[in-house]
Amino acid sequence: MGEIVTRFSDGDGGHAEDEGSLRLAAVTSELSVVGTGERASERRTLHLTIDEIPHPAYMVNYNFEVSWYNEAACARFLGRFDTLPARTEARNVFALLLQGAVGRPAEYRTDLLRLHVSLAKSRLSKSSLLGLCKDLGRESAALIDSLYADAEKFGEKAIVEVPLELREGREGAENWRVYATFFREGILIVYASGGSASETLLEFLSRRDMVIRNLLRRRLPVMTQLAVLVADLQNSVKICSELPPEEYFELINEIWLTMGPIFRKYYGTNGKHVGDGMVYYFFPQPDSHYIFNALACAHEIKLAMKRISKDWQLRKNWLNELFLNTGLHEGQEWLGTFQSATSVEFAVLGDTINHAARLSDFARFGAIWATKNLVGKLTADERAALQFGIMRKGQDDREHFVASSYAQLGSLIDLGAERNEKLREIATLPITEIRGVTLGS
Repeated sequence: MGEIVTRFSDGDGGHAEDEGSLRLAAVTSELSVVGTGERASERRTLHLTIDEIPHPAYMVNYNFEVSWYNEAACARFLGRFDTLPARTEARNVFALLLQGAVGRPAEYRTDLLRLHVSLAKSRLSKSSLLGLCKDLGRESAALIDSLYADAEKFGEKAIVEVPLELREGREGAENWRVYATFFREGILIVYASGGSASETLLEFLSRRDMVIRNLLRRRLPVMTQLAVLVADLQNSVKICSELPPEEYFELINEIWLTMGPIFRKYYGTNGKHVGDGMVYYFFPQPDSHYIFNALACAHEIKLAMKRISKDWQLRKNWLNELFLNTGLHEGQEWLGTFQSATSVEFAVLGDTINHAARLSDFARFGAIWATKNLVGKLTADERAALQFGIMRKGQDDREHFVASSYAQLGSLIDLGAERNEKLREIATLPITEIRGVTLGS
């Protein structure tokens, strides 16, 4: 066990123990479970689950809000509470750590916060981090501001290891070895007491896919602001009937493979959808506006769909055009997960997703429709980057595009028609068509 940490190093033979510094050790993502001196034939299968981690542990997203924790973390670092607050902003890890540090020496608080500032520095600018901490109070925000300049930046590592000494005044100090595992969904932080971790824990952290599945299954529901994008393939039944089955599935897979990187680029999270359409959620980000992300993403997938449509027209020598019809809405809803034996899917409860889905039903020929509420949440500069409005009939009975305007959905269609029955529930919703999005260089 005395040599176990060596296998996590960059090959420098281990870690120099610099007091008061956060020395980074890069940890390989493929860890051996063999102890020093053991032969390959003596390997053991070690099992551990998230619920069985015998150390304080918690997960934060990239807004540095706690999304999962164990009781040891609650008792030792986060402060005593029965359950996490419902709203995302009340789950700020810096606020919880400060709450848990009440009555402890100033050095203890500073060293603990420095660790988390270092984790944040890999992803966030100082202004973004201070924006997340604006509700902590002037003194605490000033401390985080001062720590940012000297905090170690961990860089793009899957797992990092940090020795941490927390001074308890005259009572001495506690030595920890902190392991931070980075996922797309956030960071898992585990504190191993006494300056070392067991083989079982190290092997567990190396199994990244299993760890994140465990964490997502235990993610606590949260009330959060979000934007919802729903996109459906127009005339999918007709297209399916005209293509051989293998080609139809090839087309749908091509659409998903093309759109996936675009959604990731704008921090979209895949949601549950029945059929061949798409549902993506956009949550507040520390370094970009989630609503503008949703609009920019919708515009980019529209352009990508035009390219796919042209390719298939040439391939099939047909006149069919392929369209993704998109609806966008925003709101504050409960976010949770639906789970099966083999998968975990994010799901949102409430009218926000229902209204976005209805707008997708309303949209035709690849149009992007968004609610007035969503556009109204943008800054003036962000709205200036949009081309949006409504087609109106003028005195000459010809249609003209009226820029930067909205209309109630019910005034744009015949609600008496049977085909529009599903749209009656949002007849009074003010909406607008997004014609273009200008992105900064």
